Amino acid sequence: MATSRKLNLTRDQLATFLKDQVQIKQFELLFQTVDELEVITGTDFEFQADTAAASATSALAQISTLNNIVQGLQLAPPPREFRRIRYGAFYDTTTQLATTINTATAITFNSTDLSSGVFIGSPTSRIVVANEGVYNFDTSFQIDKTTGGLAIFDFWFRLNGVNVTNSASRIQIQGNNAEIFSSLNYFFSLKANDYIELMFSVTDLSVELKTFAAAAPHPGIPSIILTVNTIGELT
Repeated sequence: MATSRKLNLTRDQLATFLKDQVQIKQFELLFQTVDELEVITGTDFEFQADTAAASATSALAQISTLNNIVQGLQLAPPPREFRRIRYGAFYDTTTQLATTINTATAITFNSTDLSSGVFIGSPTSRIVVANEGVYNFDTSFQIDKTTGGLAIFDFWFRLNGVNVTNSASRIQIQGNNAEIFSSLNYFFSLKANDYIELMFSVTDLSVELKTFAAAAPHPGIPSIILTVNTIGELT
């Protein structure tokens, strides 16, 4: 063990270059602490040096790992923000008729059950979305024929006033009071303020979208029911 050397500076000696009493006390404490430290032998120093080197190597490895993680986060795209679901539920309580055969007629709505970001526009055949996204339009309707014979009912969608390609369906209906219930759904990729219309045409004016009043045990039967909701809307 090597011999430790005391600093042995007196308060008067410190006062020759330190004028503040607080500084003098701080230096006295510092010298006292240094004097109390034992001098490390060569063997001890080598052992501690080896330990320090190992600790430094471990620290560098951890820093390298953290750096790789940070770089990965910088390359990864930022998390996408999920918006709340947009939806609407609409129906109509009137019987709807075509005025001319083989002519496109827009289906209208006069009632809203629920709505958030999807609403009935003007005219009331338009279902408008407030936000961009992919929307599911799910509809059901009640068809009736008031006279005998065979007739055709065609149904399709329009987007912003333009027929949607390959969106039509056809139903044949025959006989007086031959009610038919039908339903279908369709996905649309829409921009903010786009609107969808449900269109129909008939080969006989006796075919109509029929509503029925409530009568025990069933509630009222709307001529058309439509529900709309977004599908995993993302930014």
